[in-house]
Amino acid sequence: MTASKTVDLRSDTVTQPTAAMRAAMAAAPLGDDVFGTDPSVNALQEKIAAMLGFEAALFVPTGTQSNLCAILSHCGRGDEYIVGQQAHAYRWEGGGAAVFGSVQPQPLDHAEDGTLPIAAIKAAIKPDDAHFARTRLLALENTLGGKLLPFDYVQAATDLAKARGLQRHLDGARLFNAAVASVRPELVEGLGAASTGSARTALVIAEARRIADCFDSVSVCFSKGLGAPIGSALCGSREFIARAHRIRKMAGGGMRQAGLLAAAASHALDHHIERLADDHALAKRLAAGLAGIDGLTVEAPQTNIVFIDLADAAKARSAELLASLNAQGILAAGLYRLRFVTHLDVDAAGVDRAVAAIRGFFKA
Repeated sequence: MTASKTVDLRSDTVTQPTAAMRAAMAAAPLGDDVFGTDPSVNALQEKIAAMLGFEAALFVPTGTQSNLCAILSHCGRGDEYIVGQQAHAYRWEGGGAAVFGSVQPQPLDHAEDGTLPIAAIKAAIKPDDAHFARTRLLALENTLGGKLLPFDYVQAATDLAKARGLQRHLDGARLFNAAVASVRPELVEGLGAASTGSARTALVIAEARRIADCFDSVSVCFSKGLGAPIGSALCGSREFIARAHRIRKMAGGGMRQAGLLAAAASHALDHHIERLADDHALAKRLAAGLAGIDGLTVEAPQTNIVFIDLADAAKARSAELLASLNAQGILAAGLYRLRFVTHLDVDAAGVDRAVAAIRGFFKA
């Protein structure tokens, strides 16, 4: 990476298709997905469904639309879904379920580790009484702000939901990041030093499937760390996906020669899963490089997202810091906290430039 090239750490959604991905897109056989005859879309749907252990999947333009289709397929008017205060499907998607489906969210506060306390979930489930909305769905997100939901917690929360008659949806926009971070070390060690990338990828896919098996539906984003330009998939039973397909149509998500985009997503599944570990390593490199700066607290990253908080005396300098970084060709997000996200278009040199620029700002 040259010194003049922008280091874009705003999000892992900013990635550009690799040359190999562009070639796959150019070579993709196409049809009309609204008629169900785009072979590249059909192949992608079959691939991601099989990968995560579901009967069917639906390719959609965005993760927001995927979550919307999921919630409205699980819930009807007057129903509610239990969700976290910071969950994307509640906080960052424009209130779509309430606006378009008259589905009430029941947001809960997160624990420090990003989980929704089991006792809080249990208390939020409404009795069958005309005074209340009907509680139909538990929606979790993994990862949440880069935090990994522990598997034992996921299992306990979804077991509770199932026992109480609730459906279970996972916003797994970064599911494969979660899987990379939660593959059990003894399994990796068992592969040995001579293991191939495909063997390590198989472990990650198995872990993603283990997580997905706790849910009735899972949304996966291809345009984040996996590096595709557009698209998500919603996975579930055939009956569930048939309902979601109807909602996708109403939401304007039916695309024609969508195989161009599906081919990029399919390429990402074949080639970009195991390399997510590189992004996690770079996030740790960034956090380590910023440790010890007065007035700045770095949250230790679990995956590819680094949050930085300024002490009260320095908070007024947040916008100034972002402007200083921008002037040096380094982009970060500051919508609610300072956030830096590593991805396949950022390398170690870019991370080191960001570290040097932030350290220089606080020395000035």
